[in-house]
Amino acid sequence: MLKWLITLIVALVLISALSPMLQKLGLGRFPGDIVVKRHGKDYVVPITSTMLLSALLAALTWLVT
Repeated sequence: MLKWLITLIVALVLISALSPMLQKLGLGRFPGDIVVKRHGKDYVVPITSTMLLSALLAALTWLVT
């Protein structure tokens, strides 16, 4: 269970770090993605984008193997 928790944390950190680049591609603007604007900063919780990227990566690994 600890492996899954670490994997989830690493995935969220990577997506959050790459979110400015991913937003240029249109990710982070789907219904279900949460954007909170506080004190001039935008905080993004990309729930739908994360599920979409996960499905794409799962399909890619399924095709490769």
